Amino acid sequence: MDRIDLFRIFARVVESASFTRAAATLDLPRSTVSTAIQDLEARLGTRLLARTTRRVAPTPDGAAFYEQCVRLVADIEEAESQFRRDPAGPRGALRVDMPGRIGRLVVAPALPDFLAHYPDITIELGVTDRAVNLIEDGTDCALRVGPIHDSALIARRMGEFRLLNLASPAYLARHGIPRHPDDLPAHQAVRYASPASGRVEPWEWIQDGTLRTLTLPGRVTVNSAEALIACCLAGLGMIQVPAFDVQDHLRSGALVDLLPDWRAEPMPLTLLHPHRRHAARRVRVFADWLAGLMAPLLRS
Repeated sequence: MDRIDLFRIFARVVESASFTRAAATLDLPRSTVSTAIQDLEARLGTRLLARTTRRVAPTPDGAAFYEQCVRLVADIEEAESQFRRDPAGPRGALRVDMPGRIGRLVVAPALPDFLAHYPDITIELGVTDRAVNLIEDGTDCALRVGPIHDSALIARRMGEFRLLNLASPAYLARHGIPRHPDDLPAHQAVRYASPASGRVEPWEWIQDGTLRTLTLPGRVTVNSAEALIACCLAGLGMIQVPAFDVQDHLRSGALVDLLPDWRAEPMPLTLLHPHRRHAARRVRVFADWLAGLMAPLLRS
């Protein structure tokens, strides 16, 4: 096994914090991964990983070497991609993660077009409102809605989703139509709890250039966008969701747009991928295709 392969394996073990998970994401036997690490430590004459029964973590030398490994592998892959003559185009399995409704309503219906253009790429599509750990899970790229806090990842900003305030006609018939933010305390919301933290998101709006928030009462709390919209359709309270998510319901009259002059701040849409995969052609072509697919739904 050449040194670059050893570097790739070492980086994946560090990122996965596990020999077993690294082997699975590399599609290699665990014994091959273990032997590769032993060979690399012997070459360098130092211990790179501290092993326990539950976790693998880099030693101080391993942490320093990992940073150099990532850069070296990325540089080599970038150079190869620039000079490789591959008439078959990009190839390989691509693991992608994104919010459930974007995956189901937007991406999945359009995938035949992508796969027709790139017949040698296969897609493993994860759809969940829970933010996955790209590195530990071996995910190539993830689409995220909202602020991004992980500076260890490469982020490609795609645009912003415009947020709407919504309620069903049945809810409005019972509670009246709010005409101004001052009316909000008399209303109820379907409360949304973050799948990651469990925190219930407050109602938000911009007023006189300032972000205002208010925790509205509500008898139902959900942790997915699918359930949020379903409960709103059932008349259980008002919600705030991206405009793309409810266009059919707005056209049919099943949901009503409220307080158009007092909306929440738009939510950014970002595609993330780890540094070590920045040169993968399949990631680049998927990112470009996805950007074009999402553009009509976004505020530039």
